[in-house]
Amino acid sequence: MKNIMVNILTVSLMLTLTACQKELGYTGFVDQDAVSQASVSLATDKAVYNPGETVTFTANSIPSGAIYVRYRHLDAVLEDNVTLSGNTWNWTVPDEDFKGYMAEVYQRTAEGENILATIAVDVSSDWSRFPRYGFLSTFTEMSAEACDDVISGLSRMHINGVQFQDWHWKHHWPLAQDKSTMAPLDTYIDIASRTTKMETVRNYISSIHSRGMKAIFYNLCFGALDDAAEDGVKEEWYLFKDTGHQTRDVHELGAPFKSSIYLVNPGNSQWQDYLGERNDDVYENLGFDGYQIDQLGSRGTLYDYDGNAVDIAEGYASFISAMKDRHPGKDLVMNAVSSYGAQQILGTGKTEFAYNEVWDSESQFSHLKQIIESNEQYGRAGVKTVFAAYMNYDKADNIGTFNTPGVLLTDAVIFALGGSHLEMGEHMLGKEYFPNNNLGMTTELEDAIIVYYDFMTAYQNLLRDGGTFNDVTVTSADGKMSLKNWEPQTGNVVTLGKEFEDCQVIHFLNFSQANSTSWRDKDGSMPEPVTISDAAVNVQLPAGKTVKSVWMASPDIEYGAVREFQVMQNGNSLSVTLPSLKYWDMLVICYEN
Repeated sequence: MKNIMVNILTVSLMLTLTACQKELGYTGFVDQDAVSQASVSLATDKAVYNPGETVTFTANSIPSGAIYVRYRHLDAVLEDNVTLSGNTWNWTVPDEDFKGYMAEVYQRTAEGENILATIAVDVSSDWSRFPRYGFLSTFTEMSAEACDDVISGLSRMHINGVQFQDWHWKHHWPLAQDKSTMAPLDTYIDIASRTTKMETVRNYISSIHSRGMKAIFYNLCFGALDDAAEDGVKEEWYLFKDTGHQTRDVHELGAPFKSSIYLVNPGNSQWQDYLGERNDDVYENLGFDGYQIDQLGSRGTLYDYDGNAVDIAEGYASFISAMKDRHPGKDLVMNAVSSYGAQQILGTGKTEFAYNEVWDSESQFSHLKQIIESNEQYGRAGVKTVFAAYMNYDKADNIGTFNTPGVLLTDAVIFALGGSHLEMGEHMLGKEYFPNNNLGMTTELEDAIIVYYDFMTAYQNLLRDGGTFNDVTVTSADGKMSLKNWEPQTGNVVTLGKEFEDCQVIHFLNFSQANSTSWRDKDGSMPEPVTISDAAVNVQLPAGKTVKSVWMASPDIEYGAVREFQVMQNGNSLSVTLPSLKYWDMLVICYEN
């Protein structure tokens, strides 16, 4: 299969301009059918920036004539009418931390403005505030340039943390070492009998750090291979299915895996010391920034060597605390498989964000909102949620391509809810075994996913930075949309409200042609929605509120650029005509103080 991320960079980051619709009360943009269309792709030199840092932008090409750039935070214009004279330019970001920005490249015509391209900029000194998690899964011999190409693709989507999945030698001894000298091995065999090169791991880490991203190594919290006794793992540390320590709990694996995985008690202090020492070697020899801790979900009732029933979820909390005490400067993330142990994991306050691997028991779009809200109750204030949500799971058993409508609708819902989606690495993710790359991305999906990640990043202060979910009464003024408040229902446009102190956000999510309310789209059959054009809606406002401004943005229109409306308020009602709705529109109503 082709390397998707390299392909995005070296073959095409071109985004085809989509014809825009004119709408009632909207000013400032031209009808794109009336202007010549161009393809412009943008990139930044890093995935994330510190306050006051300088961003270097590059464009694949700039059309002839006068071309300008403006910089926005949400709808506020920070700088405008900046003339571009070449394909590379700089911008010094404001000093304020934890803000998202959008750069809009445009040209003027007699009829208005033509948006040529946009790109987001994240200014955040701590990646856990707005985590956008990616992955790596193959570490064969690669040049530094090849590694850098892959990371450049992830950086273009503003991925700020990268999980190294199945990079390790053994679960109970992650760093491959010569046991006589303890020197790292240059080449070793991983759990799936694949060849791994230590130099490739190092090259990836170096490239990640050069773009301001975090490199996080993966491992189970309780895994031991069949040769673990030779490496010092004690029989007394294991988890057993019986009170007489006769049958160890095991995750069975066949060929090509070199061993099944036997489960150790994560709360056993001696095991914690043992694996902590192994992690000492990892950090001493490789520049990882933290540890992605994995589990296997509920295992039923298990026992320790002495026949005592083990509270495994509490063991997770103990394990996290032990790892943090040993390396307080390193970041920890732990998987809550089907939400198992989420309360105990987040209750430690020692993980960077919530990480939920979701399966059939949480397969509905409505479950995603419930998980985010539960995580916020379990964890520290403002904790964010990353979903490991495997798209087109059954389809990924065979060679093919991801179903674009299924992916984009799921991302639209996750991003609107304030979550993010672990899905992008050397390829898009379709299975829990991350190296599986049976499904490729269509050109349409490659182009769209970049815009969706720009959108999530540029508008992160509305999508992921506070606010309270609320119900807003929105009605159709022309019958073009069948509207329903959250939760999703097929045949409807679903509205999701979020209230802030000075504004109301309303997300419009298009389930009009959806064949399911499950995010999984396991067989890749989610149909493409029909675009709804020039749909007039009325929004009921809180009593006594005066609207100051109204604007919208959509990853499906003008690359996510802001579109401003004339205020059309009549008492407690606001009238707006949405220019178009494909998958997701975000409407923002700002109030007078």
